[in-house]
Amino acid sequence: MESQIEKVRKSFGVQARGFESGSMSFSKQEYLDYTVRKIGLEDTENVLEVAAGTCAMGRAVSPHVRSVTCLDATHEMLRVGMEKSREAGLHSIEFRQGLAEELPFEDSCFDAVMTRLSFHHFREMERPFEEMHRVLRPQGKLVIIDMEAAEETLRETEDRIETMRDSSHVRNRSRAEFSALFSSRHYEMECCESTRIPVSLDARMELTATPSETRAEIVRLMEQDIGGGAKTGFNPYLKDGRIFFDQRWCLWIGVKPAS
Repeated sequence: MESQIEKVRKSFGVQARGFESGSMSFSKQEYLDYTVRKIGLEDTENVLEVAAGTCAMGRAVSPHVRSVTCLDATHEMLRVGMEKSREAGLHSIEFRQGLAEELPFEDSCFDAVMTRLSFHHFREMERPFEEMHRVLRPQGKLVIIDMEAAEETLRETEDRIETMRDSSHVRNRSRAEFSALFSSRHYEMECCESTRIPVSLDARMELTATPSETRAEIVRLMEQDIGGGAKTGFNPYLKDGRIFFDQRWCLWIGVKPAS
């Protein structure tokens, strides 16, 4: 089975303590540091990062746990993660190539399983979620971070623009869709929150080496939105003469049932 991510790579019955809508704004690094503190991992735990890319999250939690395994479909992404781990002097971290839909691990073998900014690359959500659930031990934590979809009437437009920028993008998911996943396996939710992450449009397109003609079209659509024209779903704005928008990152931390 080919994974789309390999190319570059309240609440539906969820037992929850509430949904927090964060009004604060973080940089990506600040949010990563915040997330590590929020998860509350122990130094005795073995952790898996799924669809890890360059292993940013795995590297962040590595000093706080016994071991981290970072899995990704693309060797080049993992190689970058290896190099950055070596530069940071991280030793309790290993790297495996594989698919989120077919995790090469036994049942219930990790104390925590996490993934960051991967679900919008998956054509369907259920199989990766079920695999992460399978390899997580009872009472372990399953952590998902991903971008929240625009309001329903603008979702198709938002996804079309994202796909123009990055061909590996499939679809941003809504809070309700993530809630349904956790509900399907009766997770107790420790955290369900949304936080704004300011993003420069130029930097975002530079990251994916978006072709110049496509960049120009995306800029046109954003400028049209800012000027009161057709909405894009991004709610763009000008800052120091440059186009920015706030991504809505959702953080889900669920505890797997004991049985």
